[in-house]
Amino acid sequence: MAKPARRFRDPRSTTYDFLDSVMVRCPACEKAARVVPAPREPGPQVLSLFRPRRLVCLNCGLSRTWSGRCVALARGTSGPATDPYFGLPLWLQTETRHGWLWAYDLEHLDLIRRFAEATLRERAPWYDHGRKMTLVARLPVWVKRAGNRDEIVRAVDRIRASLVTA
Repeated sequence: MAKPARRFRDPRSTTYDFLDSVMVRCPACEKAARVVPAPREPGPQVLSLFRPRRLVCLNCGLSRTWSGRCVALARGTSGPATDPYFGLPLWLQTETRHGWLWAYDLEHLDLIRRFAEATLRERAPWYDHGRKMTLVARLPVWVKRAGNRDEIVRAVDRIRASLVTA
């Protein structure tokens, strides 16, 4: 009897849904740190993407604040990815023979793993939610190929193993 298909339904997430807590490499101690939204101040509120951010390292105590107006989202997989605010290397990334696999946080990494493991991948029709390009639709072609499924899962496991050493 054949194995039942593992089903993945696109949750319609975008890159912006994973920017609330970005795991980065601390510039001072080279351990894992986080970029999180700074506490809200009274007064007019700005879009959540451009809200001030704070870099916090629990290992060495480094703390920096970002309140700029320019955000640089990671593009492509040809090189290591950086966080959109401070430009620091992401903690959750590894190189594969096809390119770099990276994630902003553990929820993002889990989404990639669930997508890679699935033998049945379903997308929501664009007319149902108005978004044509969700995060899953924007994944590189080599991540979407069924032939690379095992390699992607191993890469995600390597990334998760880096958290244990952090």
